[in-house]
Amino acid sequence: MNLFDPGSIKLTKYLFYTGKGGVGKTSVACATAVALADSGKRVMLISTDPASNLQDVFSMELSNKGTPIPDVPDLVVANLDPIQAAAEYRESVIAPYRGKLPESVIANMEEQLSGSCTIEIAAFNEFSGFITDDKVAREYDHIIFDTAPTGHTLRMLQLPSAWSNFISESTHGASCLGQLSGLESKKAVYRQAMETLADGKLTTLILVTRPETAPFKEAARALDELSTLGIHNQMLIINGILTEYSDTLSYSLYEKQQRAMKRIPESLKVLPCYTVPLRAYNVTGLENVRALLEADHVTIRTETLNTIHVPTLSHVIDELTVNGKRVIFTMGKGGVGKTTVAAAVALGLAKRGEKVHLATTDPAAHLKFVLDENCGIAMSHVDEAAELKKYQSEVLDKARASGMSNEDIAYIEEDLRSPCTQVIAVFRAFAEIVDKADDQVVVIDTAPTGHTLLLLESTQSYNHEIQRTKGEIPESVIKLLPRLKSDETEVLIVTLPEATPVYEALRLEEDLKRAGIAARWWIVDQSLYGTKTTNPILKAKAENEVEWLNRINEHADGKFALIAWNAKDIKGERLLSL
Repeated sequence: MNLFDPGSIKLTKYLFYTGKGGVGKTSVACATAVALADSGKRVMLISTDPASNLQDVFSMELSNKGTPIPDVPDLVVANLDPIQAAAEYRESVIAPYRGKLPESVIANMEEQLSGSCTIEIAAFNEFSGFITDDKVAREYDHIIFDTAPTGHTLRMLQLPSAWSNFISESTHGASCLGQLSGLESKKAVYRQAMETLADGKLTTLILVTRPETAPFKEAARALDELSTLGIHNQMLIINGILTEYSDTLSYSLYEKQQRAMKRIPESLKVLPCYTVPLRAYNVTGLENVRALLEADHVTIRTETLNTIHVPTLSHVIDELTVNGKRVIFTMGKGGVGKTTVAAAVALGLAKRGEKVHLATTDPAAHLKFVLDENCGIAMSHVDEAAELKKYQSEVLDKARASGMSNEDIAYIEEDLRSPCTQVIAVFRAFAEIVDKADDQVVVIDTAPTGHTLLLLESTQSYNHEIQRTKGEIPESVIKLLPRLKSDETEVLIVTLPEATPVYEALRLEEDLKRAGIAARWWIVDQSLYGTKTTNPILKAKAENEVEWLNRINEHADGKFALIAWNAKDIKGERLLSL
């Protein structure tokens, strides 16, 4: 593996950076753009990341039109806001129906167009203009996109029936109806954009990951998904590799990373692979952007934590017990540690005398690795694939029975592959678990989003208004929705002390608020703060966490707990130490 050096690699005109939240794709994309511009190339950098921090990176206000960077003469940066784009897009689709359809139907339509898939479509709608703009192509040697579209989004755009005004009459019960309604005029633009993406001479998909198991798996999934669409020109960048160690903690981290890289998924091994070392600093300001691909510099910040007492997870569990919580969710993006937190909460409650049921969507083998079957906790493993297949079959059977065309069936099949559909299918299974466990405290790893809850809720109203076949809502879900909004339910938001995971957690929290569910406690996992490391790089990173810990502390009004980074596998009785 070689260090990533844009100047020594033959790069295509269009570069798309993608990867899990928090792996550093924005940092690497910015460093690539600046390095190419510094070498005399004319570069445009475009971000479609909802959690974009480009303003912080370049220390200036940006717009969606493109802003020249004064200290990098050949660089123009555009910061698209997909959240705003999705809101505008949603209203453009729904506006013609206001005053013509019942309010409950309008509410259903609004929620159908409020999920992550709609944001993806809106984002693609925004940057497809840049991909197909001849003027942009002539003006720049490289156009770099931070956050590429998913395979699901691209497949949706390829389906002919998706262009019909599907939302007004769809009744199949899937989760992402009609995201493409009203985009008929863009068909030619999208077709050209898709052709550009699949042209290996023009476009490279750059998968950014960290030397950790979960990000590697996500990169492999993205590779497979995009490859099936004919997008084969891909490259892998492993960001954040610790190259040397000087104390016990840094040695442990080094060993953990090396183990993960030895177990890299087979599909990733065939890609051109480059590395970026772990840096001690946050990638903000041009000095740090330029240094990311060149050299490290250690600056110890003097910011102090704005609280004397930081609760432990054990303190949180004490409060959950005292307050009599019956349904507890751990919620957060992949890779932030919510499964470990869920297991620790379940075991902690059991040790305090509660009868506990732990449900997870993680593979059963992993759960058994974390908790022994004899730990006194009832455990359920919800098989995501099985639940999704069951739900897909149910919806498709009803669609076929209604006499839909083959094209519409194809659209529904794709719709049913969406992330939203999977969440709904899994949530139905969770609802059944909770419904059967009135005498237990139920701890659920991987909670439904607020969008999912509102979607289920609005579909109930929708069913009352229109007496046709829909995706039926089980009684267990209907009973559970009010329960989740009651004082019996607690949501623990799990995050990391870094910019992107915190921003993503804030969006999740906002999503829950829309559904009327309060999340009071934030759990910050894998923190270097307080580890007493003497390694210069890790010590500097620990100090850089303080900014985010202070933000979380202020936002949560002190209701946050800290879990220190640990090289050991946290399992069994060791969970009680968190």
